[in-house]
Amino acid sequence: MHSKSRTSRIAVLAASGIAAAALVAGCGSSGGGSTSSGSTSTSTSTAPATPSSPASPSAPAGTVTLQAATDPKLGTIVTDGAGFTLYRFDKDTAMPPMSNCNGNCASTWPPAPANGAATVKGIDSKLVGTVTRADGSKQLTLNGWPAYRYASDTKPGDTKGQGVGGIWFALTPTGGKAGAPSGGTTPSTPSSPSSPKAPSSPGSGYGGY
Repeated sequence: MHSKSRTSRIAVLAASGIAAAALVAGCGSSGGGSTSSGSTSTSTSTAPATPSSPASPSAPAGTVTLQAATDPKLGTIVTDGAGFTLYRFDKDTAMPPMSNCNGNCASTWPPAPANGAATVKGIDSKLVGTVTRADGSKQLTLNGWPAYRYASDTKPGDTKGQGVGGIWFALTPTGGKAGAPSGGTTPSTPSSPSSPKAPSSPGSGYGGY
């Protein structure tokens, strides 16, 4: 009698062990399912990264901007669309427009290219034109004066080219020289008013003209 009861107890324990193993296996399979769903969620999160690409077409292509800016020392000057100062060269001519800065000069003073439509801010668009350089490329002009950048201006707002050699000056919105007092050639003109002292001498007058 006792042997039969022990046998039945062993059978019950074995059955309960099989059930427990089945539960453990079931839990393991459900965990694997959560892992796969996590992988699918990561794949969907990567897809929204593509909509950021349409931002690139917003950049204008083939346009050049000339804008007026205020420098604390030079006053109102002209910069390009990136904020770099534009200069004029005394050895150029405005009537007719002609650039005389070529070769090594053009490496130090890169011409402002005229490769597309020009937009202006604070500048009369009627003063903006182009000139054909010796190499056949087009360069922007302002009131006839060819416009240049300066290679040593490393960041927007730099005006390191002002007064270089007494022949390079930042452009004003009318094509003139910015900061005349710091220039090498423009200050020489105020010295001429000293000449009117000559007419004070008797007999000279203006009749000689």
